[in-house]
Amino acid sequence: MRGEVLAFNKQTSTGVISGEDGNRYDFAGVDVPEHFSAIQDGVTVDFTPEQSRASAIYVVKGAQTSLSAGPKDKIIAAVLAFFLGGLGVHKFYLGKRNAGIIMLVASVGGAILFLIPTMIIGLIAFIEAIIYLVKSEDEFQRDYVQGDKSWF
Repeated sequence: MRGEVLAFNKQTSTGVISGEDGNRYDFAGVDVPEHFSAIQDGVTVDFTPEQSRASAIYVVKGAQTSLSAGPKDKIIAAVLAFFLGGLGVHKFYLGKRNAGIIMLVASVGGAILFLIPTMIIGLIAFIEAIIYLVKSEDEFQRDYVQGDKSWF
């Protein structure tokens, strides 16, 4: 059966797959015989359902993954936040589309309101650039790439 990995915790090697039948299936890292490193949120997989568990999990080649799939470079994110942060480019890079749209609209729309929203968005982007640089690589990946953290 085909499905999509809804959540995968690399520390515990456990996760949940949403099957095409609408049911959810728990799995562990031992259920992935090959390409374990490719298992992440949003990846399409083929698996064998066994009651509420998934086994024999294989990543489907050429499958679409989520926007934030894969590791992102914190230096690139920080540079984008510093130079183009007012437009939300760093948010789009990290796969945080809604946050990017909010920043873009507030920044562009700020021209109507005496640039006050534009300055606020620029300040937020500057602060985020610093935070990206100060965080360790693991914290950055966990919070901003794999996690749902969109702001600060």
